[in-house]
Amino acid sequence: MSKIVNGKSCQPLSGAAPRRIVLLLHGYGSNGADLISIAPMWQHALPDALFLAPDAPNPCDMGMGYQWWPLADLSPDALARGAQNAAGAVDDFITRKLAQYDLTEADLAIVGFSQGTMLALHIGPRRSRQVASIVGYSGILTGAAQLRDEAVTKPPVLLVHGDADPVVPFAAMADAETALAACGFDVASHAAPGIGHSVDPEGLRLGAEFIARHFAD
Repeated sequence: MSKIVNGKSCQPLSGAAPRRIVLLLHGYGSNGADLISIAPMWQHALPDALFLAPDAPNPCDMGMGYQWWPLADLSPDALARGAQNAAGAVDDFITRKLAQYDLTEADLAIVGFSQGTMLALHIGPRRSRQVASIVGYSGILTGAAQLRDEAVTKPPVLLVHGDADPVVPFAAMADAETALAACGFDVASHAAPGIGHSVDPEGLRLGAEFIARHFAD
């Protein structure tokens, strides 16, 4: 299993020891430095949170950035296998960081973008203890057919997707919402009008509010 060794972080705005962790999982061909840019926009809503934006363990096949798994095959089966194969490194990273800061899954929110969303939606429900929340931007729910049997927990989920996304079909959000709801997840969604494969200020605002609301006091 590959191990996550690089990435970016942003310490709690409070200046105290972390009481929460927000894990940011980047998309295909990107890196942790890209997603850590969210942290300054969310710190006031989450002042006790440590933001972690690891790099995926593998250089991207297209020659820049990193990938959680190759995307040469975009079939549903291949995406499900890819998320499953990549999950181990992230699960190990989560376990290490929770232990390092003496926190539990209740203190963890997982946020993904694109391929990172696929990974977040795979990992979160399969952790042995429930994470506080999952936020997925511009992504796909992989392995939907297996989720009912494989989900160990059902954390609340927020899905955000631009309706002008030319990379990941906008319809993927409705498909994910339907499948998650059918499995008993509390899931909310937001369609971002005119937004492509990116996140707009409204989507960021909703994500921060969702995470803050679901962290236990």
